[in-house]
Amino acid sequence: MNAMEADDLLLPLSGLQHFVFCRRQWALIHLEQQWQESLLTVEGALLHQRAHDATLRERRGDTLVVRSLAVVSHTLGLSGQCDVVVFQQADEGIPLHGETGRWRVFPVEYKRGRPKEHQADEVQLCAQAMCLEEMLCCEVAEGALYYGEPRRRTPVTFSPALRELVRQCAAEMHQLAQRHHTPKVRPTKACRSCSLKDLCLPRLARQGSVSAYLAKAMEDPL
Repeated sequence: MNAMEADDLLLPLSGLQHFVFCRRQWALIHLEQQWQESLLTVEGALLHQRAHDATLRERRGDTLVVRSLAVVSHTLGLSGQCDVVVFQQADEGIPLHGETGRWRVFPVEYKRGRPKEHQADEVQLCAQAMCLEEMLCCEVAEGALYYGEPRRRTPVTFSPALRELVRQCAAEMHQLAQRHHTPKVRPTKACRSCSLKDLCLPRLARQGSVSAYLAKAMEDPL
Protein backbone atom coordinates (compact mmCIF):
# COMPACT_ATOMS: atom_id res chain seq x y z
CA MET A 1 0.00 0.00 0.00
CA ASN A 2 1.45 3.37 -0.95
CA ALA A 3 1.19 6.55 1.08
CA MET A 4 -1.72 7.96 -0.91
CA GLU A 5 -3.84 4.83 -0.44
CA ALA A 6 -3.58 5.35 3.32
CA ASP A 7 -4.08 9.11 3.28
CA ASP A 8 -5.14 11.26 0.32
CA LEU A 9 -3.37 14.37 1.66
CA LEU A 10 -0.13 15.64 0.18
CA LEU A 11 2.39 16.26 2.95
CA PRO A 12 5.22 18.83 2.66
CA LEU A 13 8.28 17.23 1.12
CA SER A 14 10.48 19.52 3.24
CA GLY A 15 9.18 17.71 6.32
CA LEU A 16 11.32 14.69 5.46
CA GLN A 17 14.38 16.50 6.77
CA HIS A 18 12.68 17.14 10.12
CA PHE A 19 11.30 13.58 10.19
CA VAL A 20 14.67 11.88 9.74
CA PHE A 21 16.30 14.20 12.29
CA CYS A 22 13.52 13.61 14.86
CA ARG A 23 10.01 12.19 14.45
CA ARG A 24 8.78 14.33 17.33
CA GLN A 25 10.22 17.52 15.84
CA TRP A 26 8.42 16.76 12.57
CA ALA A 27 5.12 16.21 14.39
CA LEU A 28 5.47 19.40 16.46
CA ILE A 29 6.04 21.46 13.30
CA HIS A 30 3.73 19.78 10.79
CA LEU A 31 0.94 18.38 12.97
CA GLU A 32 0.83 20.78 15.93
CA GLN A 33 1.98 23.88 14.00
CA GLN A 34 4.64 24.70 16.59
CA TRP A 35 7.67 26.75 15.53
CA GLN A 36 10.45 28.73 17.16
CA GLU A 37 13.16 30.65 15.35
CA SER A 38 16.82 30.22 16.22
CA LEU A 39 20.09 31.48 14.79
CA LEU A 40 20.41 28.26 12.79
CA THR A 41 16.93 28.51 11.24
CA VAL A 42 17.48 32.19 10.32
CA GLU A 43 20.82 31.37 8.68
CA GLY A 44 19.15 28.58 6.74
CA ALA A 45 16.36 30.89 5.56
CA LEU A 46 18.85 33.48 4.32
CA LEU A 47 20.77 30.84 2.39
CA HIS A 48 17.57 29.75 0.66
CA GLN A 49 16.41 33.23 -0.38
CA ARG A 50 18.27 33.32 -3.69
CA ALA A 51 17.76 29.63 -4.39
CA HIS A 52 13.99 30.05 -4.01
CA ASP A 53 13.70 33.08 -6.30
CA ALA A 54 11.47 31.63 -9.03
CA THR A 55 12.29 34.60 -11.31
CA LEU A 56 15.93 33.43 -11.59
CA ARG A 57 16.02 31.16 -14.64
CA GLU A 58 19.49 31.02 -16.15
CA ARG A 59 20.71 29.71 -19.49
CA ARG A 60 24.43 28.98 -19.71
CA GLY A 61 25.21 27.42 -23.06
CA ASP A 62 23.99 23.82 -22.88
CA THR A 63 22.85 24.22 -19.25
CA LEU A 64 19.47 25.46 -18.01
CA VAL A 65 19.13 26.36 -14.30
CA VAL A 66 15.60 26.56 -12.87
CA ARG A 67 14.96 27.72 -9.31
CA SER A 68 12.05 27.09 -6.93
CA LEU A 69 10.55 24.38 -9.14
CA ALA A 70 7.28 22.96 -7.75
CA VAL A 71 7.25 19.15 -7.60
CA VAL A 72 4.80 16.46 -6.52
CA SER A 73 4.64 12.69 -6.15
CA HIS A 74 1.22 11.12 -5.75
CA THR A 75 2.91 7.78 -5.13
CA LEU A 76 4.77 9.15 -2.09
CA GLY A 77 2.03 11.61 -1.16
CA LEU A 78 4.50 14.52 -1.05
CA SER A 79 4.71 17.94 -2.64
CA GLY A 80 7.13 20.82 -2.37
CA GLN A 81 9.82 22.75 -4.18
CA CYS A 82 13.32 22.05 -5.44
CA ASP A 83 15.78 24.80 -4.60
CA VAL A 84 17.54 24.36 -7.94
CA VAL A 85 17.16 21.93 -10.83
CA VAL A 86 19.97 21.89 -13.38
CA PHE A 87 19.00 20.64 -16.83
CA GLN A 88 22.05 19.62 -18.89
CA GLN A 89 21.75 18.86 -22.61
CA ALA A 90 22.49 15.17 -23.19
CA ASP A 91 21.58 12.63 -25.87
CA GLU A 92 20.23 10.23 -23.23
CA GLY A 93 18.08 12.93 -21.60
CA ILE A 94 14.41 13.84 -21.93
CA PRO A 95 12.60 16.49 -24.01
CA LEU A 96 11.54 19.68 -22.20
CA HIS A 97 8.56 21.83 -23.15
CA GLY A 98 9.70 24.96 -24.94
CA GLU A 99 13.27 23.75 -25.32
CA THR A 100 15.07 21.96 -28.16
CA GLY A 101 17.16 18.86 -27.69
CA ARG A 102 17.16 16.43 -24.78
CA TRP A 103 18.06 17.17 -21.17
CA ARG A 104 19.44 15.36 -18.13
CA VAL A 105 17.90 16.28 -14.76
CA PHE A 106 20.08 17.15 -11.73
CA PRO A 107 18.49 18.54 -8.50
CA VAL A 108 20.50 20.67 -6.06
CA GLU A 109 19.41 21.42 -2.49
CA TYR A 110 20.92 24.29 -0.47
CA LYS A 111 21.75 23.73 3.21
CA ARG A 112 23.44 25.81 5.90
CA GLY A 113 26.45 24.50 7.77
CA ARG A 114 28.29 21.33 6.84
CA PRO A 115 27.42 17.76 5.83
CA LYS A 116 25.74 15.91 8.70
CA GLU A 117 26.18 12.52 10.32
CA HIS A 118 22.55 11.51 9.65
CA GLN A 119 20.84 11.18 6.25
CA ALA A 120 18.15 13.85 6.62
CA ASP A 121 19.46 16.02 3.78
CA GLU A 122 20.07 13.07 1.46
CA VAL A 123 16.54 11.75 2.05
CA GLN A 124 14.98 15.14 1.24
CA LEU A 125 17.02 15.47 -1.96
CA CYS A 126 16.25 11.91 -3.04
CA ALA A 127 12.53 12.56 -2.53
CA GLN A 128 12.82 15.59 -4.82
CA ALA A 129 14.45 13.36 -7.44
CA MET A 130 11.66 10.78 -7.12
CA CYS A 131 9.08 13.54 -7.61
CA LEU A 132 10.90 14.73 -10.73
CA GLU A 133 11.03 11.18 -12.06
CA GLU A 134 7.28 10.77 -11.59
CA MET A 135 6.48 14.15 -13.18
CA LEU A 136 8.92 14.00 -16.11
CA CYS A 137 8.89 10.23 -16.75
CA CYS A 138 12.64 10.00 -16.49
CA GLU A 139 15.42 8.59 -14.34
CA VAL A 140 17.33 10.88 -11.99
CA ALA A 141 20.43 9.04 -10.89
CA GLU A 142 22.15 11.69 -8.79
CA GLY A 143 22.02 15.22 -7.41
CA ALA A 144 23.95 17.41 -5.01
CA LEU A 145 23.74 19.17 -1.65
CA TYR A 146 25.28 22.64 -1.51
CA TYR A 147 26.43 23.46 2.03
CA GLY A 148 26.96 27.07 3.14
CA GLU A 149 30.22 26.64 5.06
CA PRO A 150 32.40 24.66 2.64
CA ARG A 151 30.60 26.49 -0.22
CA ARG A 152 30.72 23.54 -2.56
CA ARG A 153 28.48 20.76 -3.76
CA THR A 154 28.44 17.35 -2.12
CA PRO A 155 27.32 14.74 -4.70
CA VAL A 156 24.52 12.33 -3.75
CA THR A 157 23.76 9.07 -5.58
CA PHE A 158 20.13 7.98 -5.35
CA SER A 159 20.77 4.33 -4.49
CA PRO A 160 18.02 1.69 -4.09
CA ALA A 161 18.60 1.77 -0.31
CA LEU A 162 18.17 5.56 -0.14
CA ARG A 163 15.01 5.39 -2.27
CA GLU A 164 13.57 2.72 0.00
CA LEU A 165 14.29 4.90 3.04
CA VAL A 166 12.37 7.73 1.38
CA ARG A 167 9.38 5.43 0.81
CA GLN A 168 9.46 4.16 4.40
CA CYS A 169 9.65 7.68 5.86
CA ALA A 170 6.86 8.98 3.62
CA ALA A 171 4.59 6.07 4.58
CA GLU A 172 5.28 6.56 8.32
CA MET A 173 4.66 10.31 8.04
CA HIS A 174 1.24 9.63 6.51
CA GLN A 175 0.41 7.10 9.21
CA LEU A 176 1.22 9.61 11.96
CA ALA A 177 -0.61 12.41 10.14
CA GLN A 178 -3.71 10.25 9.72
CA ARG A 179 -3.73 9.58 13.47
CA HIS A 180 -2.55 13.12 14.28
CA HIS A 181 -0.07 11.47 16.61
CA THR A 182 2.96 13.19 18.12
CA PRO A 183 5.65 10.68 19.20
CA LYS A 184 6.85 10.77 22.79
CA VAL A 185 10.05 12.49 23.83
CA ARG A 186 13.22 10.47 23.28
CA PRO A 187 16.07 12.74 24.48
CA THR A 188 19.32 12.51 22.51
CA LYS A 189 22.40 14.72 22.11
CA ALA A 190 20.73 16.19 19.02
CA CYS A 191 18.16 17.90 21.30
CA ARG A 192 20.76 20.54 22.18
CA SER A 193 20.78 21.93 18.64
CA CYS A 194 17.03 21.68 18.05
CA SER A 195 15.22 25.02 17.62
CA LEU A 196 12.15 23.51 19.36
CA LYS A 197 13.93 22.28 22.48
CA ASP A 198 12.11 24.79 24.73
CA LEU A 199 8.73 23.75 23.32
CA CYS A 200 9.49 20.05 23.29
CA LEU A 201 11.01 20.10 26.81
CA PRO A 202 12.99 16.87 26.29
CA ARG A 203 14.46 16.92 29.80
CA LEU A 204 11.01 16.46 31.29
CA ALA A 205 10.32 13.51 28.97
CA ARG A 206 6.70 14.55 28.82
CA GLN A 207 4.02 12.46 27.15
CA GLY A 208 1.22 13.83 25.02
CA SER A 209 1.14 16.83 22.72
CA VAL A 210 2.68 20.23 23.25
CA SER A 211 -0.68 21.79 22.41
CA ALA A 212 -2.34 19.95 25.31
CA TYR A 213 0.51 20.87 27.66
CA LEU A 214 0.29 24.58 26.81
CA ALA A 215 -3.50 24.56 27.13
CA LYS A 216 -3.28 22.96 30.58
CA ALA A 217 -0.60 25.41 31.68
CA MET A 218 -2.83 28.35 30.76
CA GLU A 219 -5.73 26.87 32.73
CA ASP A 220 -3.74 26.30 35.92
CA PRO A 221 -4.03 29.12 38.48
CA LEU A 222 -0.90 31.09 39.33
